[in-house]
Amino acid sequence: MDNKVFYLTTPIYYVNDVPHIGNAYPTMVADIVARFHKLLGEKVLFVTGTDENATKVAEAAEAEGLPTQEFVDRIAPAFEKVWKDLNVQYDDFIRTTEPRHIKVVQEVFRRLRDKGDIYKGTYEGWYCVPDETFFRESEITDGLCPNPECRRPVRWVQEENYYFRLSAYQDRLLEWIEANSDALRPEFRKNEVIRFIKQGLQDMSISRANRGWGIPVPDDPDNVIYVWFDALINYLTVTGWPDDEEKYKKVWPPDVQLTGKEIFVRFHCTLWPAMLMGLGLELPKQLFGHGFWSIEGEKISKSKGNAISPAKVASDLAEQSGASRDVAVDALRYFMVREVPFGQDADYSWAGLVGRFNSDLANDLGNLLNRTLSMIKSYFGGVIPEPTGTAEELKSAVESTANEVQSAFNNLEFSRGLELIWSIIGAANKYIDEQAPWRLMKEGKQQEAGTVLYSTCEVARAVAVMISPVMPSVAREMWKQLGNPGDFESINWNDSLKWGLLPSGKAIAGPQPIFPRIEEKPKKEEKPKKEEEPEKAKVETEQLISYDEFKKLDIRIAEIKSAERVKGADKLLQLVVDDGEGERTVVAGIALWYEPESLVGRKVVLLANLQPAKIRGVQSNGMLLAADIEGRAIILKPDEDVPAGSKVR
Repeated sequence: MDNKVFYLTTPIYYVNDVPHIGNAYPTMVADIVARFHKLLGEKVLFVTGTDENATKVAEAAEAEGLPTQEFVDRIAPAFEKVWKDLNVQYDDFIRTTEPRHIKVVQEVFRRLRDKGDIYKGTYEGWYCVPDETFFRESEITDGLCPNPECRRPVRWVQEENYYFRLSAYQDRLLEWIEANSDALRPEFRKNEVIRFIKQGLQDMSISRANRGWGIPVPDDPDNVIYVWFDALINYLTVTGWPDDEEKYKKVWPPDVQLTGKEIFVRFHCTLWPAMLMGLGLELPKQLFGHGFWSIEGEKISKSKGNAISPAKVASDLAEQSGASRDVAVDALRYFMVREVPFGQDADYSWAGLVGRFNSDLANDLGNLLNRTLSMIKSYFGGVIPEPTGTAEELKSAVESTANEVQSAFNNLEFSRGLELIWSIIGAANKYIDEQAPWRLMKEGKQQEAGTVLYSTCEVARAVAVMISPVMPSVAREMWKQLGNPGDFESINWNDSLKWGLLPSGKAIAGPQPIFPRIEEKPKKEEKPKKEEEPEKAKVETEQLISYDEFKKLDIRIAEIKSAERVKGADKLLQLVVDDGEGERTVVAGIALWYEPESLVGRKVVLLANLQPAKIRGVQSNGMLLAADIEGRAIILKPDEDVPAGSKVR
């Protein structure tokens, strides 16, 4: 359908506690996806919400001495407030206690029961309340939930329940996955789903005895519908199904559904599509299982007291840097999608966030904008100069990179897309250094200097367009400082990324630093005692190497010919490099920061005569040299395109 709306969903969140940075992750990502597709000119329906009919929600309310409805009415708005604080612009916020949802859930139950996909039987087995999940007896070995993210005690439950005939859909599910290669992502999670289904699907209990909380089973009010059966249907409720056929046809099926890895396999990729098959409805185009964030190496846990508020992180960042709060929010959004490829687990640390803020945002992006506008103010009275030519290398870089970034964002490869954008920023900063407009002005070459500064303004304008889904407030501020006419909200990916759209003769509104650097307070250094000074000097001398020792190192330029992930290792890539004398395999611990396909064709610095080592079963012959920036690996590369095999002296 030509007028199909791009329909995007997040998981809906339990309201047993306020949101933390782990909840914020998929919601911020969804906002980025929604903004990107709007930038492409598409109509978007972005939906998030709260899951309120769970047993653990009722227990949390009881622990606080509140009626459950009063408890959820108090907590649910906290999610809406946090999303507003993080500049998340959803189109619909659904609560599963709403009448519209109750109506649709009961209709789905009724239709599947009438079809014979739901029947009544007796359940006896293990149940995990925090996960709201049943487990086979074979899955329980120590009385604890087998989910490694939970590991809390399970309960033995015996009651008469309604069942969904999940086992009847095993073959159809496998056929669907095989026929739709991009339906489940990332690939390694799809493989988990396939393994789970091939173990043999069992019919699933989808009701509980009515203890005063939950959606009643139609025609049987002594039972309520199981929270996972109920919660998944929210994605259908917001489309207007079955009453609003016009809206439903424009929206359905979902284009992208984001969900956490702990609920990806059993529920979103197994139960949910089977329910839709039973209803005769089209299946989602793509289900994506994202990874988890830990806090400085530890799992986020209320009991550990490390479930930090993303809104507080943004406020702290604004306070310490002096940036506006909106800019601090954008910096957090940038950090969370730039730090690791989407889909992998990640670790939050304040040091990592500050490192990205100072390096990527202040040093790279902020420096490009500030230095360009400062020189325009000094040399051209604060008016965009008229170019007398075109910086073809920058124009070409912007146009080609914009296509690559669009492809990356379309594929949810945000880290890769941002890396590409930063390559343009790096090219523009290098261009300023090489062209030296300050020198051109001293030499009386005002027109040439004007062309240089116009060109870097154009790069900054294009960058503002490309980063706007991730950092909307920063992009808007850049747009304003560049003196762009027109409404920023009307920008369009294809039209706004054409070269030369910045009108000359227009007054700039900057420079005003967007990212003030965060200066870490240095630790006080104690003066060494006099008797320790000789020993210190001795140690420093022992750390020096001779020139003859250095000459033993064979450091050369190499070209990466292929790259792939090392199976079973999140951090390792297996690279085949041409060292000028032939090809060799090198294992590098850079997978958290670089997508394999982004490395092919790159020139790198290789330590070629390192003793071979077997790493995860792969023979590694050499080492890539990289800088360590706040725990991140930044690959070293030559300034110019030199042939593979060139020696580093």
